[in-house]
Formats: sequence, C-alpha cells, structure tokens
Amino acid sequence: MRRATRATVATAALALAGCVSGFQGANVQLDLSAATPVQADVLAMQRVGELPAATHFTLYAIQEEKRPDGTIQDHLFEVVRFEVHHIVDTSSPCFIDVGDHVPYPGIHVTQFATRVQQDTQIPDPTHPPAGATPQQLELVVTALARMQKIGLIVGPGGLVAVTSASTTPYPAMATDCMGPPDQIPPPQCFDNASNQRRLQLCQQTWKTDSRLWEGTDRVLTAPLNGTTFGLLDNPMTPAGTPIGGAQIFVDSALVGIDAYAIYVQADNPPPGMEGPGTQLYFGRPTMPTRGVFHVHMVDPNNPARTAEMAVFADLGQDDVHF
Repeated sequence: MRRATRATVATAALALAGCVSGFQGANVQLDLSAATPVQADVLAMQRVGELPAATHFTLYAIQEEKRPDGTIQDHLFEVVRFEVHHIVDTSSPCFIDVGDHVPYPGIHVTQFATRVQQDTQIPDPTHPPAGATPQQLELVVTALARMQKIGLIVGPGGLVAVTSASTTPYPAMATDCMGPPDQIPPPQCFDNASNQRRLQLCQQTWKTDSRLWEGTDRVLTAPLNGTTFGLLDNPMTPAGTPIGGAQIFVDSALVGIDAYAIYVQADNPPPGMEGPGTQLYFGRPTMPTRGVFHVHMVDPNNPARTAEMAVFADLGQDDVHF
C-alpha cells in the first residue's frame, strides 16, 4: 500500500470540487484503538510509550494527483486537530473544583480529601475522635472515596479522552503559597486565599482559549474547559465495560477524498520540521452504506495497530430516501 508521506499541506479549509448549497460540513466518527499513544500529563514525568504533553494529532484528507509522467502527488488538507489525554491530569495546575455546588472553589482536587480531613479534624475515619458527628464522618469517607476513584480512572486501564487541541499555556506555578499574584499557587496550598487565586487565574486562561482542554472527575464527559469529542477505545476499563468512540463535526464536506491519514506533531516544532509530522494511521475510504464512508486505518509501521473511521460526508446534501 502506498503511504501518503509525500505531501503538500494546506492549512486553510478544505476546498473540494462540486457546488452544494447550504451547510457542507461532515460528521467524522473515530474509533482509535487502545494502542494509540497518549500524551503525557502536563507537569508529570513522561511514561514509556507516551507522547510529550506539547503534542497534537491532525486528521488529514488526501487527494491524489496523477502527473503527466505517471507519478502520483499527494495533497494533504487539514481536516481537524485533536489531542489524546488521560481523562484527568492530576499534575495540571488547573485540575480544580469549580462552581457554586463545591465546598472549596479553586482547590486543587488532589488536596480535596486533605482539606476535608483538616476541617473535620478526622485524619482516619476508622478511628474517629470523640465528638465526631456522622455528617463529618460521611464527608471524610466520601472525600477519600473520590481520591480512590481518581486513581482508578487515571491508572492502568484508565480512561483516555479525545479532545480539542490548544497550544495555550497556563500561567507559571508559584514556588510557595505567597507567590506573585500572576502565578498559580502549587497544589499543596489549599487555604481559601490560594484557592481563590488559583480559580481566578485558571478561569482567566480558559476565557482566552475555549479549546484548551481541562478534564474533571466530577462529570467525565463535561470538562472544565475545551471539548471532549469522546473516549479512546478501551476494553479493559475498571468497570469491565468496553467503551470508546469520538465524534467530531468538521466544516469540510469531505467529498472526493482518496485517502485519510492521522499524523502526530509537536506543538512547536523546531525550524525545518514544520511539516505534517509523523504518520500514525493511514487508510482509504470505502462506501458499504449509502452516504457513509468507512475507513479502516492502519499504522504503516505497526500493522497490528489499527483504527476505524466513519465519515458522514456533505451533510448539506441528503439523497438517501426512507
């Protein structure tokens, strides 16, 4: 199979032949296998097999041009960028609690149980001090259970999200709780003033970029910021229930496409390395169902690693009758 490694890249919207009135977008449904590499957490040590945190994936549509000499020139058109993250990043400076319904707005979630234990003065719920109320015990047990749940969803076999992509950085993290007002307090600072400053700086950053993704353990499909398109295929979840599948609506009609490829690239590649990056998956569309293209994608360097994609092309033109 010829790979789409020779390319001219167009970063503008995909312009395809044909004249269709109305909305010309498409619906891309992507099932990335569990073997798809995951990006490392923002401030954590990169694990074996993970991609650097400052990385993104790009889905390209490929149109093939046959030249007079018989050779084929591939033209790559960017369809959409996305990222692949652990469902929550416990190292992120903005993995926080937000909203009127939370007891400590702005607290770093990793310190939630510690703050509850401090406020209730119950370090060990199995040996509560005299005078501890049932309500206080319930708060501590619930907080500890939350920490345990986070460990399950980010550990081996944990959940991985397919998300919107962004290169926006967070403000620097302060070295202590009394750091400058424009720096985010470190997680261990969970007093009310530190929580308020952390909340303010994180929300200010989110307002500048709606694509910057930050997950939360409270509602896994509704992140604190950015968009969750879906989850990476995972047949070995803690609950034992297979999950997976992402859905992305794109502006391109995706008509007349000869092949698709997914590339991985650093967010800020060094000079001379600004091309599409490293090809991860490649596949050609077939149409087993009217109006729906199926693309079986394979890693050209590892045929055992595959992905499946369904493309509902040109949603502005519906010629399927029921």
